Amino acid sequence: MGEKIHTKMLIIGSGPAGYTAAVYAARSNLNPVQVLGMQPGGQLTITTEVENYPGFAEPIQGPWLMEQMKAQAENVGTKTIHDMITDVDFSSHPYKATSESGIEFTADTVVISTGAKARWLGLPSEEKFRNMGVSACATCDGFFFRGKRVAVVGGGNSAVEEALFLANLCEKVTLIHRRDALRAEKIMQQRLFDNPKIDILWDNTVEEILGVEVGKGDMPGVNGLKTKNVKTSEETTLELEGVFIAIGHDPATELFKGKLDMDDEGYLITAPDSTATSIDGVYAAGDVKDKIYRQAVTAAGMGCMAALEADKFIATLEAGNKKEAA
Repeated sequence: MGEKIHTKMLIIGSGPAGYTAAVYAARSNLNPVQVLGMQPGGQLTITTEVENYPGFAEPIQGPWLMEQMKAQAENVGTKTIHDMITDVDFSSHPYKATSESGIEFTADTVVISTGAKARWLGLPSEEKFRNMGVSACATCDGFFFRGKRVAVVGGGNSAVEEALFLANLCEKVTLIHRRDALRAEKIMQQRLFDNPKIDILWDNTVEEILGVEVGKGDMPGVNGLKTKNVKTSEETTLELEGVFIAIGHDPATELFKGKLDMDDEGYLITAPDSTATSIDGVYAAGDVKDKIYRQAVTAAGMGCMAALEADKFIATLEAGNKKEAA
């Protein structure tokens, strides 16, 4: 028989949402158990400088911030487990979950903070220059490209939003799209077309991101990219300093399909102004439910909300049990 663990709150996943939920839950004497998942700390563990998380006058490193959040959660009483949940059962209460190592969890409440991952082009050069001029978040990293030339790859709402945001900071923005029409909303398209700092390269795909690798020059980082016209095969080389990939995100919700309500893109659906999912006592926080903001600080805020909502749920549950016992 595998190990069995019961907890008032099981937190599935980590990152700012999960760690913040853990801090608030521990301080409420819920004795939370947090299963950290495949990538403890989430997307911030592959982010170098973070300048937009409140409380730090100087840039900080993403992995360091996640280490501090994890330590804080543990210091106030969270039990963290390096494992991955492979199955959940929300059909009866207490809820059940099983980990890859065979641990069987039962929980009065569950907070899901499994996050989401940006889609990438899959180019070796893209991987080589990630966080050295290649990014998937303009609001996170656009500040570093003030007065510079950048490209945005994509054709949906996210790509147009990124391009418009960057146009406020950068010298020039080139939107690269593989088709001859955008998928974004018409009103957003018009704003894009009307912006004199934005050019559009239609019918093109990115073939290679160019730059200087670390240790191979005085100024490592991106200095251009090559594209190819899908209709004519004509190649174009652009000189620029930054490339933003905006072809969408994939929420890590495969585990919950058929068990919780989701939208067409796989994001967990929660009640308005709440983290409550379609199952009472199960909450979702961070990028697993948020496809609009996707920021560390908003994820942390939702982690707080989830813990407070779960605490209230448990209090109501315990009050009902006492009433039945009496």
